Amino acid sequence: MSIQDPSQDQLAQEFVQFAVECGVLRFGEFKTKAGRMSPYFFNAGLFDDGAKLGRLAEFYAQRLLASGIEFDMVFGPAYKGIPLGAALAVELARRGRNVPFAYNRKEAKDHGEGGTLVGAPLKGRVLVVDDVMSAGTAARESIAIIQAAGATPHAVCIALDRQEKATENGADVPYSAVQYVRNNLGLQVCAIAKLSDLMHYLEKRSSGATAVDHQRVLAYRERYGVDEG
Repeated sequence: MSIQDPSQDQLAQEFVQFAVECGVLRFGEFKTKAGRMSPYFFNAGLFDDGAKLGRLAEFYAQRLLASGIEFDMVFGPAYKGIPLGAALAVELARRGRNVPFAYNRKEAKDHGEGGTLVGAPLKGRVLVVDDVMSAGTAARESIAIIQAAGATPHAVCIALDRQEKATENGADVPYSAVQYVRNNLGLQVCAIAKLSDLMHYLEKRSSGATAVDHQRVLAYRERYGVDEG
């Protein structure tokens, strides 16, 4: 398969460095949902204090606004998408773009206002905010929730695009979850950074342990990466 040249996008490089410094992006051996042994792991749950979450929201907002994607409101799918969507909505308001925000519960509430949706009513073009996209399952669930409310699922904003083959029924398919969401589900997708950005980050620091990490990530990309050319 062919591999595109690593992105040298400055925002992406700053984000990868930020994620590494926060311990959110780690290197070693990690088992993915697809059963693969990945040489890196991205755990957005470790953006675990106000300063980190605020900086993360700045990255999301900057990438989103630069993308030109139009949207009317933000939706954060349970569970990780809830703080991510809320933080983004706050940052957008700080930048002069105040939009409604909503999220869902995993289980319906049987008292008070009831239901599974919290926050602003879902309407118009809805932007879904999440951390990574592995199989597109969470995106499909969000789409169903948004459509059931009579709104339009319009776009997805994620922190990291792993740029690797998705799986269906336990088998690899020749496209990534991001490509599936774009091409099959019809949603626009923007990511703060991609695997190619991570590879460029490692390549620039290719000495000692970092060189080993770079080779492992490169081998993983060769085996499971998608051809985006």
